[in-house]
Amino acid sequence: MIAWLKQQWARLRGERPARTEKEKSGFAGETVAARFLAKERGMTILMRNWRSPRDRRDEIDIVCRSPDGVIVFVEVRTRTGENLFAAYGSIDRRKKAVLKRAAREYLRGLGPRRHELSYRFDVVIVQQTGDGRHVPHHFENVPLFSKGKHI
Repeated sequence: MIAWLKQQWARLRGERPARTEKEKSGFAGETVAARFLAKERGMTILMRNWRSPRDRRDEIDIVCRSPDGVIVFVEVRTRTGENLFAAYGSIDRRKKAVLKRAAREYLRGLGPRRHELSYRFDVVIVQQTGDGRHVPHHFENVPLFSKGKHI
């Protein structure tokens, strides 16, 4: 409670609150993922940390365009250790619902041309190794919808 009050007080004074270690790690992972998608996969980064204007809690880590013109919504998970599937599995039903809402809002903001676009969801897990390296693992076209469901 006291830490939260200190953060609020710092924001009122116009100071940027100090990032926690988890936030620093997540930001580093998102940076590695964005660089990987741009350089290795040829994607154009359109937005990072896009938040819905309707509900600021709904966030998409990276929005990009693939070389073939598909809009790609990317969720980034940064983890230490070897268990990549635990990171992949941490995208639970609640997080999928948030991603669907946020993607719907992003597409709505594009106006009528959104009906002409293709889109998909990807997951990038950034693994922090013991020697300090960040290794990205890219999972393309992750199913968020049951059959017959669309945004």
